[in-house]
Amino acid sequence: MDRDLVIAGKRLRSRLMVGTGKYRTMDEMVRAIEASGAEMVTVALKRIDFSKGERTILDYIDWTRYAILPNTAGCKTAEEAIYTARLARSMGLSDWVKLEVIPDSKYLLPDPIGTLEAAKVLVKEGFVVLPYINTDPVLAKRLEEIGTATVMPLASPIGSGQGMITFEQIKIIIEQARIPVVVDAGLGAPSDASLAMEIGADAVLINSAIALAKDPVGMGEAMKLGVEAGRKAYMAGRMPKKAYASASSPQEEIPAWSLRS
Repeated sequence: MDRDLVIAGKRLRSRLMVGTGKYRTMDEMVRAIEASGAEMVTVALKRIDFSKGERTILDYIDWTRYAILPNTAGCKTAEEAIYTARLARSMGLSDWVKLEVIPDSKYLLPDPIGTLEAAKVLVKEGFVVLPYINTDPVLAKRLEEIGTATVMPLASPIGSGQGMITFEQIKIIIEQARIPVVVDAGLGAPSDASLAMEIGADAVLINSAIALAKDPVGMGEAMKLGVEAGRKAYMAGRMPKKAYASASSPQEEIPAWSLRS
């Protein structure tokens, strides 16, 4: 029997996490998140303007229904990321943090050294750390060893919709991991999400593919179904791939007498 996803003792029935950026309206965001069935929602604190005293993304999300996962998107250094995580804690948002350290504004690839440095500090301070990383099996293992709650390797560059171009490396990370592996970034379609789950990922995190769809609500539901289908396929166990064809029906000649009634 399949079991719920458990991260740092928190039980989640949905294996789809979603982001809150790039939506055309807040109402559209709320309805898309609801359609996705997600239970954990990421919020980029550095992109929220608290100075105006107006409603923010945090005011539109039902805190009794969703677990809020602050992230450090927009942080270019380990120091910035650590500061942002501490800010989230001081605001009473969460002790959980999706850790992103991204110094490069063109390709948006995470800094492995800065991520590891920040993770060490935050884990020591009692944060539940979910680090976003390149598909580097060695780094993934190092982060696990220092006590992160998950590793979150990218499928392809953030917002690219290119799908599972790091397929083989993600398979290695999944094989070696003793903590949940959440495939994050670059997934563009339900088939991408399904493929990530089929190879044994514990969950996926999706933002752009839902928010930028022509119908984000419909795409939210489609991603939900893709994740569920991929997980069921993984649990069922796919047939092995073969180099040659293999007929579904027997090839040997059936005696005529066996066909008589």
